[in-house]
Amino acid sequence: MLELTTLSERRACRLAGLSRDAFRHPPEQTPATQALSARIIELAQVRRRFGYRRLHGNPPTH
Repeated sequence: MLELTTLSERRACRLAGLSRDAFRHPPEQTPATQALSARIIELAQVRRRFGYRRLHGNPPTH
């Protein structure tokens, strides 16, 4: 984004509603987080009615 405009990094981040630290250091997923995300997606596909939002909090009671 900064390469396409004449805005400073500080101003561009303020306009985008993003902290400068988050802009400079994007989040990196750990292997545990990746495995958890994959499992949630797998369960959401099996239990389509639940969806990922309902699955993240409590495990199904079957």
